[in-house]
Amino acid sequence: MSMIVFRANLSLGLLALCLACPPVLAQPAAPPAAAAPSAAQGAATVTTSDGVALAYTVAGQGIPCLFVHGGPGSGSEVVQRLAGDVLEKRFRMVYLDQRGSGRSASDPRKDYSLERVVQDMEELRASLKIDKWVLMPHSFGGIIATAYARRHPDRVTGMVLMNSILHLPASMESTVAHGHALLPADARPPLDPAAPLPQRFGMVMGLLGQARLTGRLMYADPATESRVGAAMRGLAANRDFASTLFASGAIAGYAHDMAPATAGLAMPVLVISGKEDHVSGAEHYRSFRFPRQQVVLVPGRHFSMIEQPAEVGQALDGFAASLRALAP
Repeated sequence: MSMIVFRANLSLGLLALCLACPPVLAQPAAPPAAAAPSAAQGAATVTTSDGVALAYTVAGQGIPCLFVHGGPGSGSEVVQRLAGDVLEKRFRMVYLDQRGSGRSASDPRKDYSLERVVQDMEELRASLKIDKWVLMPHSFGGIIATAYARRHPDRVTGMVLMNSILHLPASMESTVAHGHALLPADARPPLDPAAPLPQRFGMVMGLLGQARLTGRLMYADPATESRVGAAMRGLAANRDFASTLFASGAIAGYAHDMAPATAGLAMPVLVISGKEDHVSGAEHYRSFRFPRQQVVLVPGRHFSMIEQPAEVGQALDGFAASLRALAP
């Protein structure tokens, strides 16, 4: 299969993954007005070196921590609304919406490369005058956060990988296998193991959507899907990051296996993984090689910080305390 066809198929499959994440409004948000960056509590915007206005919110107390949302393109507000109490008791959270996502503006040049998104994060850190921060990625955000940590290790106090993906194809394989098993027997076509992964992935995700079973893949408690939907009502939903990534083939830049490179990242790392998280992969965390990592397995699926606040909060308490003990 040619690289062009591979990228097209990968784009279709990953678009299904993006749409399987928390639901958002269909229309893109209007670009936010530029504002002076501030490390103070509350919402603000910062304009990047290439002129894109990024929206973010600072909330909580403690060691600075950047939430790196997944999707791609899902935005950070739903996690802030539903898990903010858990996160902000332990860290001074910075909830950034990546360019072309959530409340942030689109890039008129359509540059949504991994390198550019990493640079945006670094420019935000500098604008907030934060010397070092913790990175807290969720899902697809694991790829972005790991790329940032590799490029700017001196700016990373530690990492909290929350249901994180570091190898997209591996996580897609897990989603395909479990999603196919969730389908009713009379609506479960056979899977051709020789078919390209994106083709199998797109088919399974499409069938799950038709059968209204996507929530069973994402959440352990059916009520969580309703909570997430309610939290998303009225929120901005720019989809330019996601749609451009898929249409342009730039998603291939996010498809490399990042797990082997984690062996070279020496900062403390807390890995939180759902025991039934088949979106990331229930065993995906076993491929991580951070030298100073601690793994905490919690009940549930892909949104541990929302569905398991007590267990996640306890793990964050211990990790934040260990980081404070290391501070000069």
